[in-house]
Amino acid sequence: MNREEAIAKLLLGIKAVKVSVNPPFEWNTGLLAPIYCDNRLLISYPKERSVVLEGFKDLIKENNLEFDVIAGTATAGIPWASFLAAELEKSLVYVRAQPKDYGAAKQVEGVMAKGARVLVVEDLISTGRSSLSSVNACKREYDANIVAVLAIFNYEMEKAKKAFADANVNFFALSNLSTLIKLASQEKYLNDEEKDNALSWSKDPDAWHEANKEKV
Repeated sequence: MNREEAIAKLLLGIKAVKVSVNPPFEWNTGLLAPIYCDNRLLISYPKERSVVLEGFKDLIKENNLEFDVIAGTATAGIPWASFLAAELEKSLVYVRAQPKDYGAAKQVEGVMAKGARVLVVEDLISTGRSSLSSVNACKREYDANIVAVLAIFNYEMEKAKKAFADANVNFFALSNLSTLIKLASQEKYLNDEEKDNALSWSKDPDAWHEANKEKV
């Protein structure tokens, strides 16, 4: 079993994967989906948490990522950035979803040197919006050099792939939707109808949204 399969199995094992077609899940972007991966549950499981951290460290080594600061995206990326920064003895910041509307109006909390090399840590990548918001905040406030974005899970959406490419930012994830669907079907976490819906959504999320919006 490779790393992508091992992480997918881990997520299934703690019941982080939820399926619902009627009604579907509605993301904070407004997009509807039949499948939702709640990585927030992972922080409550020490053994599984350690597996994810080791996976992150392996990704860093495999891709020769050199950085000065780890930035966690608010809110779900903050625990993982904190765990990883402690393990690697690296400086830590976190990035708010929006700049504060009081005080110094900062979006990045913590401090780093101007031009610091930053590794952004996210729990999952869907459209890429929250990750790239954090990237842009680090650049704007500290003229940071973004090394990469790390995530536990990638929904493999084309719009995310394009957004990262347009921003010239590399991203790496421990597992992904296609691996999860395959494993969930093999191990009977998903029935045939649920599998078909998940696959249909993965091929064209916007079309699936339009076809199912009356179910909300």
